[in-house]
Amino acid sequence: MSDSTSRSHAVGDSKVPQKLQEKLPKKVEEVVPNKIHDTGSDVASSHATDKSAVPQVAQEAVPKKAEEVLPEKVHPTK
Repeated sequence: MSDSTSRSHAVGDSKVPQKLQEKLPKKVEEVVPNKIHDTGSDVASSHATDKSAVPQVAQEAVPKKAEEVLPEKVHPTK
């Protein structure tokens, strides 16, 4: 199966408009929390290594690189 666009990778419910789902690469769809766009993927997760001041839903919605730029005091990832 291709990672290309032109189709949705959702396996369940999605709040993302169908036309947008069809244009997004699979990797992008998979980082959206399953509550918003269910791809059946467990990719969306937090990379925190200790307690974080960032809300859990936000931790799960952003890529690892975005989490890593936050100060360790706010969101430890090391």
